[in-house]
Amino acid sequence: MKINATPFAIDVDQTVLDDLKARLERTRFPNEPEGGGWFYGADLTYVRKLVEYWRAGYDWRRWEAEINRWSGYMAHVDGFDIHFLCEPGSGSNPEPLLVTHGWPGSIFEFHWIIERLAHPERFGGDAEDGFTVICPSLPGYGWSSAPDKPMHPKLIADLWARFMTEVFGIEKFSAQGGDWGSIVTSWLAHRHPERLNAIHLNMVPLRPYLGDGAPPVSDDERKWIGAFKKRTARAMGYFQIQGTKPQTLNYGLADSPAGLAAWIVEKFQYRMKEGPGELSLHSMDELLTNIMIYWVNNAHNSASWIYTSVTHEGGMELGVRDDGTPDRIEVPTGFCLFPYDLVPIPPESWLHRAYNVKHFTAEADGGHFAALEKPEELAADIFKFFKGLR
Repeated sequence: MKINATPFAIDVDQTVLDDLKARLERTRFPNEPEGGGWFYGADLTYVRKLVEYWRAGYDWRRWEAEINRWSGYMAHVDGFDIHFLCEPGSGSNPEPLLVTHGWPGSIFEFHWIIERLAHPERFGGDAEDGFTVICPSLPGYGWSSAPDKPMHPKLIADLWARFMTEVFGIEKFSAQGGDWGSIVTSWLAHRHPERLNAIHLNMVPLRPYLGDGAPPVSDDERKWIGAFKKRTARAMGYFQIQGTKPQTLNYGLADSPAGLAAWIVEKFQYRMKEGPGELSLHSMDELLTNIMIYWVNNAHNSASWIYTSVTHEGGMELGVRDDGTPDRIEVPTGFCLFPYDLVPIPPESWLHRAYNVKHFTAEADGGHFAALEKPEELAADIFKFFKGLR
């Protein structure tokens, strides 16, 4: 595959790492309500341990090399520098698969599944099922350049369509995503359906239209809407802050690595089954490597702007078509949903309202960061869905 981009290896300047260590050594921690744990936010005991490990035990160069073992590139598309990883797949005709992360994730989320998807024969599968895996950093995230102002997921979807054409010369491909990746992928399928073979999502993305002309809400759907509101009532405060006043928040996050770490790891801890206590699902090395991608690029402010865009412009729901019928994404869609995500698994009928659902898996375990937490299960479901289409 010919790639119209410049090879790019991550190499963080040592002065940035030295400055980070000095800041960690000067961390001033807040107090905490008695018995607070994770109830009020990031647990003080855990954050102290994380900061100390970051200062004295964590080795960025090791994980920098881990990311660099995948071929990295920098492409210039429509005024943006887009950093991405690309692993050509095994087999005679690997399907191009564009994989998009969200917040507070990064391309590092996919380091356990890139090889599984590109080279299934190494894990007991069939090489002919391999994908050419393409993982770009969203605009304003990681080493991708930031927009001048908040950029809506619809515009990122348009950018991704141009990215695949201009960088790879691909007119038809498939896409996968979770978190914001599921929203961007959904709008990509909605605005550029002729470009997509299929999409696979591991989060409940766009809300369907429920107004005049839509089927009435069923009892199961009504019950799920109630469960959704209850689960997110205490978990979505960050959305309001990043959606309305991101600038104020990010003075602290740009200046304090401990503050950035606490803001991000609390989202990795929030898992309904695990509850308060130590963060056991992800190692400190994994958590800190993801955080480092924000820190070394001073990228958290621009990363949070995607929340601002949808808060001011909408775009998390579908409307109606010109003929008055509910809008719907017609590209074949597969879902693999996990029970301890921020959004509970809905009735399948809810998904059919907005998507052309060809595949639906309700996993028995797992949370929001599926590619990190359940890479085997997520990869297996992606293979199962696309094998049926091939």
